[in-house]
Amino acid sequence: MNTQVKEIAKSYEPKDVEEKWYSYWMENGFFQPSPGKLNGKLNDKSKQSYSIVIPPPNVTGSLHMGHALNVTLQDILSRWKRMKGYTVLWVPGTDHAGIATQNVVEKQLAAEGLSREALGRAAFTERVWQWKALNGGQIIHQLKKLGASCDWSRERFTLDEGLSRAVREVFVSLFEDGLIYRSTRLINWCPRCSTALSDLEAEHEEYEGKLTYIRYPLLDEHNYIIVATTRPETMLGDTAVAVNPDDERYNGYIGKLLRLPLAGRTIPIIADKEVDPSFGTGAVKVTPAHDFNDEAIAKRQSPHLPFIAVIGQDGKMTENAGDKYAGLDRYDCRKAVIEDLKEKGLLIKEDKHTHSIAHCYRCRTIIEPLPTAQWYVDVESMAKDAIDLVSGGKINIIPEGWKNSYFSWMENIKDWCISRQIWWGHRIPVWYCADCATDSGHSQGQFIHVKLLKEINGIAEGTYAELKAFGFSHAEIISNAKTITVGIQVRPFSDRQDLNKCPQCGSAAIVKDPDVLDTWFSSALWPFSTLGWPDNTDDLKTFYPTSVLVTGFDILFFWVARMIMMGQKFMKDVPFHDVYIHALVRDEKGQKMSKSKGNVVDPLTIIDNYGTDSFRFSLAAFAAQGRDIKFAEERVEGYRRFANKLWNASRFIKLNIDKIEPAGISTIGEISEEIQALNKGSLTLPDKWILYRLSEAASDIDKALADYRFNDASSAVYQFVWHELCDWYIELAKTSFERNYPNASLTLKCLIYVFDNSLRLLHPFMPFITEELWKSFPQTGQTISLAPYPAADMFRAYANANDEMSFVIDAISGIRSIRGEFNISPSKKLKVSVKTSGKIRKMLIDNSDFIVDLAKLETLETGSNIEKKPSTMTAVKTGMEIYVSVSGLFDVAAEFQRLGKELKKLDTAIRDIEVKLSNMDYRDRAPKAIVEKDKLKYSELIEKRDRIQSNIDKLKKLDK
Repeated sequence: MNTQVKEIAKSYEPKDVEEKWYSYWMENGFFQPSPGKLNGKLNDKSKQSYSIVIPPPNVTGSLHMGHALNVTLQDILSRWKRMKGYTVLWVPGTDHAGIATQNVVEKQLAAEGLSREALGRAAFTERVWQWKALNGGQIIHQLKKLGASCDWSRERFTLDEGLSRAVREVFVSLFEDGLIYRSTRLINWCPRCSTALSDLEAEHEEYEGKLTYIRYPLLDEHNYIIVATTRPETMLGDTAVAVNPDDERYNGYIGKLLRLPLAGRTIPIIADKEVDPSFGTGAVKVTPAHDFNDEAIAKRQSPHLPFIAVIGQDGKMTENAGDKYAGLDRYDCRKAVIEDLKEKGLLIKEDKHTHSIAHCYRCRTIIEPLPTAQWYVDVESMAKDAIDLVSGGKINIIPEGWKNSYFSWMENIKDWCISRQIWWGHRIPVWYCADCATDSGHSQGQFIHVKLLKEINGIAEGTYAELKAFGFSHAEIISNAKTITVGIQVRPFSDRQDLNKCPQCGSAAIVKDPDVLDTWFSSALWPFSTLGWPDNTDDLKTFYPTSVLVTGFDILFFWVARMIMMGQKFMKDVPFHDVYIHALVRDEKGQKMSKSKGNVVDPLTIIDNYGTDSFRFSLAAFAAQGRDIKFAEERVEGYRRFANKLWNASRFIKLNIDKIEPAGISTIGEISEEIQALNKGSLTLPDKWILYRLSEAASDIDKALADYRFNDASSAVYQFVWHELCDWYIELAKTSFERNYPNASLTLKCLIYVFDNSLRLLHPFMPFITEELWKSFPQTGQTISLAPYPAADMFRAYANANDEMSFVIDAISGIRSIRGEFNISPSKKLKVSVKTSGKIRKMLIDNSDFIVDLAKLETLETGSNIEKKPSTMTAVKTGMEIYVSVSGLFDVAAEFQRLGKELKKLDTAIRDIEVKLSNMDYRDRAPKAIVEKDKLKYSELIEKRDRIQSNIDKLKKLDK
C-alpha cells in the first residue's frame, strides 16, 4: 500500500500545534489506563501496571518553576512507560490548602468590609467553595498547557466526597486505637491566621534584634542576677531563672528566690544542665508558656514549674501580664517594658543580636509559642515501621543522600499535631456532650466556652451551661457561635457518621469539635484515597502500591514520610516503590528565586516565547541528580533550535520522498517490517551504522530513565537526533540520493524508519512536535503516545558497522578541522591524501563518495606509502594521517597576521584574569560562582591560545 505523506509548514510554530494535539489526546482518552476501558473497569489485565499520583498543587496555586519541573519529569515517565506497553495511570488533583485558601478569601472579604466572623462559619465556608469553583482550576489548566498526560477523568480534590470519607475512616480508626489524642502543650501559634502550626510550618529567618540585659533582684539580699533575653515582654510570665549547675559563677545562688521585675512575683533560681553558660550571662529566664526550651526545663523540674500565659492567641497581652500591660500588642508591650525597666534602674544594656525567628509559612507573621489544647497523632510505632521500609529497601529514595535526612528526622520525630483553628478543611469528626457529667461531677457544658457572632440581649460569650441558663437553645448557641473552645476536661467521642445525639446519654446537646484537620492529614492518604479506598476498587487492586513519587525535598517530611506511615498502617504495604527527589530550580546565578529579589522566572512566559517542548526539554536536560538547577533562558532558546532542526529534517525527508518515491510510500509499519527483515548486505555502511546507533541510543535512554537520570536521558536523545541523525546520517544519505545510488530507495526507507523511531524516543520529552511530525507520515496508529517505544537490542548485529564507520567519520572530521582552523571557504574543493593501510584503507575506498561529498574534496588518495608534500596541513586520527593540500587556498601571510593579532588579544585577556585570580582578597570576597566562572574562562583561553599557537607553528612548517 502506497500513501502520500502530509505537508507541513515551512517553519515550526508551537502555538499552531500544542492546543490542537492536547485536545486530540483528551478527546480520545489516550491518557486513561486503557483506551478501550468498559464501564470504568480495566479490560487489559495482561499489561504490567505503572502508576503515579501527582503531588497535589494548592488549589490557590499558579504554575511556577518547581511545578513545571515536577510535572515534566512525571510526564516523561508516564509517556515512556505508556509507550513501553504498561497500563499507566497518572492521577491528578489539587489540595484544598486550608490556611492558604482561607487567607485568600479573607482578603477578598476585607476588601468588601467584611470578615469571616461577620459571615459565620457556614456562610464563610460556602464563600470559599464559590471561590474554588471560579478560581480553583487555574493550576489544572496550566498543567495541561505543560502537556501533562494525567487521566483527568480521575481528577481528585482533597475535600471531595471520596477523600472526605477516607479521612473520616482513618481518623476514627486511629482514635479507636488510641493513637489520636487531645493534649494541652506548647504549640507554634500564628496570631494572624489564628491557628496552630507544626514545627515544619514554622519557617525560620535570621533577624537582627536586641539582647536585653535585666537585673533580677534577690529577695532577701541587696544583690541581683543579670538575665539576658531577646523577648523582654515575656518576662511578665517568668516562673524561674535557670543556671547550669556546673557554672561556678552561680554555685551559691541555686535555690534562692528572686523578685520578678515589674510583676512582683517571687520566682526561684533553678539548676538545669541544658542551660548554655556562654549565652548572655549564663542565667536565663524561664517562661514555660512562651518558649519551647523553657517548657522542657519546666517539665524537668520536680515539681513542674507553673505555666503563666501572658500573650493571648490574638498576639495581645493577657490579664496575666498585669493591668498596665493587658490588651497591648506584644511588640508595643516590649517597648513599654523596656521603658519601665529603665525607669526603675533595672535595665543594664541592650546589645545588637542576630537570631533566628519563626514565621508562619503562609502569612509571614512572627509565630508565638502558646499552650493550647490540640489533637495529636501518636506516630512512634508508625515511624519505626516507616524507617524499616526504607532501610530494608522496600522503598528507594533517590538520590540516596536524602535517606540520611529521612532517617534523622524520623528517628527524632514528635507526635503530629493535626488540629488547626481555621474553618476551611476537614472538620474533626469528634463531638462532646454538654449534658454528660465529668469525673468531678460537673456538666461538660461548664467546660465548653462559646463566643457569639454578635451580642444578644447583652450577652457576647459564656460557657455552654451559662448560655443555656440565660435561655439560649442548643440550636441558637451552635448557629450563633463565633468560636467554640473546648476544655481539656471534656470527654470526646468520634464516629464514622455525623451524630445528632450523645451515644452515651442520648442528649441532643452535642457540640462538634470546632477545629479542622491539618491539610497534610488528607494528603498523607493520597496514594490510596485517590484510588477509591476505603472501598476495594479495581483501581486500588490494579495500581496500588504506586510505582514512583516525584517530589521536591522540601516536603520529604511534610508529606512523603507521612504517606509512608499511613500507607503501611492502613494498606499494610508501601505507598510507592521509589521516591525521586528532584532539585530546586534556581536562577542562572544559582540564587533561589523569590519575588523580593526580582529573579522569578514565569514558566508560562517561557512557554509563550519558545514553546512547551523546548521548555520541557530544558528542564529535563538540567535535572541532574543531587544538583540544583541553574535555569538559563538561553538554554531554552537552544532547544528551540533543536525543535527547528527536527522540523527541517522532516521536510528534507518529505522532499526526497517526492523525488525518489513520487507515487508515495508504504505505511511506517510496513517500512519498519521491511527494514527489520533485511539482511546486512542490502544496506550501505552509513545505513547499518545509524541503525546500530539507534539501538544504542534507545538502550542509553531506557537505562537513564529507569535510573531517574533525566539529564543523561535527554543528553542521549539530543546527541543521537542532532549529531548522529541530522549532522551525519542525513548528510550521508544526500550522497545516496544525489548520486542516484541503486539502493537510494532503501536508504530513504532506512531514513524514514530511523526518523520515526527518533520521534518516539523524543516523544516523552517533546510530545507536541513529535506528534505533529509523526502524524504527518502514513501511520496505522492513532497517536505516537501509544506507539511502541524503540527496542534497545534490535540492531546490535550491526556493531561492526559502528567501528567501521568511525574511520569514515574520523577522516571527514579531520579534513573539516583543517578547513575550519584556517578559514578555508567551503566553496573551495580540497585535495587530500590519507596515509593508511589494510582494513582502514578499504573502508575509506569503499566509502570514498561519502568522504568526497561531505568534506567537499576535489581528489582523495589513499595508500600506505603516501608521503607528506610541501604546502600541506596534517590531521592525525586513529590508524591514519590526513594530508590536506592548502597551496593557493589562502594567503599564508594574511593568515599569519590574523592569527598573530588573535594571539595578542588572548595574551592580554589571560594576563587580566591571572592578575584577578592571583589577588587573594578577590578570591576570598567574590562570590564562589564568579570565581569558578573566572577559572573556567581562564582554562578556555589557555586552550584557545594553545590551539592558535599550534596553527601558527603549522603555517611555519608549510614549505619545509
